[in-house]
Amino acid sequence: MAPEVGVKHTYVDLHSCYEIHNASDILTSTPSTVCALLYVFFVSLCIVTLCGNLLVVISIIYFKQLHTPTNFLILSLAVADLLVGVLAFPFTMKFSVSSCLYSEHLFCKVRESFDVTLSTASILNLCCISIDRYYAVCHPLIYRTKINVHVVVIMILVSWSVSLFVAIGLVIAGLNKDKCKETCFLDVQLATILGLFSSFYLPVILMLCIYLKIFLVAQRQVRSIQGTKSGATASKMERKATKTLAIVMGVFLMCWSPFFLCISFQLLNDVSVPAAVIESLNWFTLSNSMLNPFIYAFFYSWFRSAFRMIISRKIFQGDFSNTKLH
Repeated sequence: MAPEVGVKHTYVDLHSCYEIHNASDILTSTPSTVCALLYVFFVSLCIVTLCGNLLVVISIIYFKQLHTPTNFLILSLAVADLLVGVLAFPFTMKFSVSSCLYSEHLFCKVRESFDVTLSTASILNLCCISIDRYYAVCHPLIYRTKINVHVVVIMILVSWSVSLFVAIGLVIAGLNKDKCKETCFLDVQLATILGLFSSFYLPVILMLCIYLKIFLVAQRQVRSIQGTKSGATASKMERKATKTLAIVMGVFLMCWSPFFLCISFQLLNDVSVPAAVIESLNWFTLSNSMLNPFIYAFFYSWFRSAFRMIISRKIFQGDFSNTKLH
């Protein structure tokens, strides 16, 4: 049996997976059948996330046909999602039903920093992808000069650096709150608001504006090249790529918006949201990392071909890096 964990009395009624010893407020390791099934579900979610994103990473790294600026941005996004499966899932699985509901231990803050870093990295990578699509559709003649491997590497480095900076800032703000209590409450709130704005709201607004511009330009292009077969084919491919990546962003917003809106509502209105609600929304956000590889496989035939070759272990039977993916 796992060691018992002491809990605060104010949170005793929030736990749904363990029994509470009334006399001593001790959290005992006797999870219910429902919660045991939830563990199985979370483990399955973690495995699917790892496998799906690993397929994307291997595909882009191995097949030379996929070595494009757009796919390098997709690779960075897949790495963020893969790290969610490696780092965020195990921590959340362990602590969402145990000690992090009841304490502000440093280990719990490390778990929060993983969540913040990887979620911010995901949305900033999506923001970079939207910029890539903007130049591909709206300025196709200068696309290859504006968006090249060098520029993409800088975009990826900036995305991850900002993500780490935001996560470290929020963790430091939380540690300062523990030390100074009420005296720095406003400073902590300000840091949290800035963190939410820089890691979610500002990139989302930017992406929505970019995709609206892309949509309007794509509509004009359709009307202007209807009589040109080659131009129509090229435009169709770009529109399909843009549509796919817009769906990726839409799924991201569907998964992440409830969590950020809930946190913002709690912060701005100074109300207490049940910890079970926060943890449920957090799991909903993490599930987004599982969905992106399926979106790629569904819309991109070359990813489907690459996945089949990897799953069948064909790539281990010879050098297929120059294979033409259909």
